Amino acid sequence: MISGKLGVFKGLDDRSEPKARIGQPRGRRFARLALAGGVLALLSGCGGGLSGSTGPSRSAILKAPTGARIEGLRIIDITNVDAARASPAASPSNFAQALGGATPIGTTVGVGDLLEITIWEAAPAALFGTMPSDTRIDSAIQTSRGNTLPQLQVGPSGTISVPFAGDVPAAGRTLRQIEQEIVRRLQGRAHLPQALVRVAKNVTANVTVLGDVKQPTRVPLTPKGERLLDVIAETGGTAQPFEKMTVQITRGQQVLSMSAADIVRDPSQNIVMARDDVVSVSYQPYSFTVLGAAGKNDEVRFEGSGITLSQALGRVGGLRDQRADPKGVYIFRYEPVTPTPLTPAAVSAAPASVPVIYSVDLKNPSSYFAAQKFAIRDHDVIYVSVSPLSEIQNFINVIASSILPVTYARGVLN
Repeated sequence: MISGKLGVFKGLDDRSEPKARIGQPRGRRFARLALAGGVLALLSGCGGGLSGSTGPSRSAILKAPTGARIEGLRIIDITNVDAARASPAASPSNFAQALGGATPIGTTVGVGDLLEITIWEAAPAALFGTMPSDTRIDSAIQTSRGNTLPQLQVGPSGTISVPFAGDVPAAGRTLRQIEQEIVRRLQGRAHLPQALVRVAKNVTANVTVLGDVKQPTRVPLTPKGERLLDVIAETGGTAQPFEKMTVQITRGQQVLSMSAADIVRDPSQNIVMARDDVVSVSYQPYSFTVLGAAGKNDEVRFEGSGITLSQALGRVGGLRDQRADPKGVYIFRYEPVTPTPLTPAAVSAAPASVPVIYSVDLKNPSSYFAAQKFAIRDHDVIYVSVSPLSEIQNFINVIASSILPVTYARGVLN
């Protein structure tokens, strides 16, 4: 390389000058030598640019499994036949299986709830009184009259205080169980007592809805048994098209997510909400990164309904015509170690995940069908390698831009 660079300046060396020019002024000779040294320094500084690129070449990636320091690294070619199998969708959450079966709130009382209690007593009343009823004959009869107590709040101890019944356990019980307990305690004191209990104000049973909704809020639950889509509708709906949203439910220590489109498609996923559930609605919660000779290098977010490789490349403007190597499109991903055709669990003490590079040859027409089936996952890295011809062209451009000024300078100095 050095000899090649020095060859550019052949003819600038004093020893190659005609004898008639040896007597030229020293100032002119010094200027020519300075120009030569400056151009040589320019070429030396461009050395990294001549051989460098934006990332590994296609040949370097294909050799990676044999020379890589990452254990288990391998390359898988994507074809139209095995694209769907090579990129199985991440195991989707299932709200119906994991969170289904919640009891409608309002049938179970919690601490802080306000209860309204009405008690009836048959005539002749001993505790709660009766009222006369006109039968339009010479005598009137006594009938039972309902007595509604002031609203009672379930205290920290989980009980309510009912006249003549004492402290009645309420927290964690259904309304029917509280009614039966009140009647049992009034037996022998009131005449044939009957009780009716309802939740006047739900203080503790709420669902919090956050995220990309029009009005994040706390939605109180009622005995109706509000479902997932009900509480989202209470916020005014989503700020973006609902089918592109991802819904996450946090219940205790469980956190599950599903695509909104899947929830609408399967009515069983529209589950009954439970006390203190947190619903988070997100638009484009996932992302992939594009590097190399693509239309643009960027981190691109995508929606919960998923995105394919062909869609991902379209969102970044495809491949660069003058730089990209269509045979060298790669998806870098960590795959979980499971007994599948992709990651056979044949080794003991296997790691939780292994690095896999998926290779796509876009010179092959069938690869475009495969790209429509290959699902991009969260945190995937898509790399488009640089064409070898592009690197050669860059080298030629740098050399040409360096030699031509020298040639021009020689003509001027001569």
